[in-house]
Amino acid sequence: MPPTLSILVRNRDFRRLFTADLIGLGADWFVQIPLLTLLLQLTGSGLWGALVLAADVGVIALLQPYAGVIADRFDRRRILIAAEIAMAVATLALLLVRTAAAAWLAVLFIGVIAVAKAFFVPAASAALPNVVDADDLPTANALSGAAWGTTLVVGASLGGIASAVVGPYWCFALSSALCFLSAVQIVRVHRPLQVTVATAKPEIGEALRYIRKRPRVASLVTVKAAAGLGNGVLTTFPLLAAAHGFGSTGVGLLFAARGLGALVGPFVLRRVLSHPSWLLPGMAVSMSLFGLMYLAVGAAPWFALVLACVTLAHLAGGGNWTMSNFALQAEIPDALRGRIFATDVMLALLSVAASQLIVGAFIDRVDPRLLAAICGAVTLIYAAGWTVVTRRLRFAVS
Repeated sequence: MPPTLSILVRNRDFRRLFTADLIGLGADWFVQIPLLTLLLQLTGSGLWGALVLAADVGVIALLQPYAGVIADRFDRRRILIAAEIAMAVATLALLLVRTAAAAWLAVLFIGVIAVAKAFFVPAASAALPNVVDADDLPTANALSGAAWGTTLVVGASLGGIASAVVGPYWCFALSSALCFLSAVQIVRVHRPLQVTVATAKPEIGEALRYIRKRPRVASLVTVKAAAGLGNGVLTTFPLLAAAHGFGSTGVGLLFAARGLGALVGPFVLRRVLSHPSWLLPGMAVSMSLFGLMYLAVGAAPWFALVLACVTLAHLAGGGNWTMSNFALQAEIPDALRGRIFATDVMLALLSVAASQLIVGAFIDRVDPRLLAAICGAVTLIYAAGWTVVTRRLRFAVS
């Protein structure tokens, strides 16, 4: 039996946590694709879509220092359940976005959803090593990394199709119900999601000092920013689809291609997790491939080729995320794990938000293909700089 299937069969608690993640993430993407299409139809501008994407990642990033403290201080199970319920309520509130004048409500409610996700992400990442045995951790990380891609493929594809067939509002209602179902799955996890709950209030400064004193950890919490700085390209997806003669279905296909790459990447690069000395070179290669593929998107004459390049870019990006998560989980003690992951996610998502806001400022005046190529070039430049700075750490662990 393959290891990925074996752990799901053997470990009931991991299976429940994993399916809760699948359901919740799928609901999130089933909302975003119809919402981006709806905002473009209501306002005639790509700016509102950029603001929604930036609010989603920016709020999560800004709350990470506090969310990481909460993940180490309070019961992670309760944090995850509360986050899913909050997402369900805010998703249902998107039914109020009916006119161009109400577009700001989309940004507001996506911001509320982002607050919930801000607390969910570090708690879930910190909890994972506590629901699996040490030997199963690489496989669990590959599956968890693939969960994001799986749900993006399914959620984005179905979201784009459903939006075209039944309209965005039915998508919002279904997504809300799925978030409630995800909360039920988390309730059914029996293993404790942390070793101990801190008796003294943890501080984010302790985690920052830990990172500063350990260059390898510092390299791992800065690696995701490469793809993050290139993710402003997501803002161009609705206009890229339109430029190639596609509407909401094309937007769904672009996000699905992104998800397919993120799904396949962790499995393609899973072998790297068994060889610590391969991790840093593997991350450098994956960052570079991400950038090169978005340079190619800017020059691709056919939509099918665009989809292929997006898939390869996010195969690299998904593998990169999984490699850095696994390395951090293996090196960081449980008492600090929530805050370290919060810092990691904060840096990654701040770079995403900054990139999306900058691209959003030009989205209505510059060809989206040129913007996509610029995003790829920015990632390549960051990857080159990161590789030079971390080269002395490459063989520190054999």
